[in-house]
Amino acid sequence: MSSSLKVLVVGESWVKHTIHMKGFDQFHSTEYEEGAGEFIEAITEGGNDLTYIRGHEISLRFPRTKEEIDAFDVVVISDIGSNSFLLPDETFLRSETSPNRLSLVADFVRRGGGLVMVGGYLSFTGIDGKARFGMSPLSEVLPVDMLPYDDRIERSEGVSVDVCLPEHAVLGGTPDEWPHLLGYNQLIAKPGATVVARCGEDPMLVVGEYGNGRATAFASDLAPHWAPPEFVSWEHYGRLWNAILDWTSGN
Repeated sequence: MSSSLKVLVVGESWVKHTIHMKGFDQFHSTEYEEGAGEFIEAITEGGNDLTYIRGHEISLRFPRTKEEIDAFDVVVISDIGSNSFLLPDETFLRSETSPNRLSLVADFVRRGGGLVMVGGYLSFTGIDGKARFGMSPLSEVLPVDMLPYDDRIERSEGVSVDVCLPEHAVLGGTPDEWPHLLGYNQLIAKPGATVVARCGEDPMLVVGEYGNGRATAFASDLAPHWAPPEFVSWEHYGRLWNAILDWTSGN
């Protein structure tokens, strides 16, 4: 059995502000939601020590120094755009300099840490090109090149995953038949990277090395909507994600 990992999970939270219109009248309501519940449960049940930083907490809580980020073995970024890292409160609100958090992550991987980016509307390039990681320091770290425009592939009919390398350690011995997915970010594997799974001609799971560390790109989601209930409740869901973290950490 692998040793326990210290995992930093960032993103997978949002606020919905809704306008309700009923004839002449209208009113507003606000809801806060998190999408990483099943993922967090699976990782902690795998024996890992997990720290969760929600999207609105990044400015305050995300590591600012080498010492702070070195407390972790793997950083997982899921469905949260680069602006949340690059525009902390002191810079955006007060025009003060601040550490570049994504450069800090890039250096963390170069020195031997692990990075996993999971797909979503604000992952990789993202909806309307708003995630913008291809223009960030993580563009060199990730094992994929990102499109310069909206990279979403929406597959409402469902799409099958073709596991190309079923024996790869990043899969942890999970079956090569996955439940269907409903979409993903379209990525291009870099030369020298390893494509472990595909959706048609598009990479789904890509792994690679950067300096002394490792990086993994998972093109679809870890939760709805792209990851439907059939995937999230899949009996091998937890085993797959724990294996991805193990491999990425170099454990």
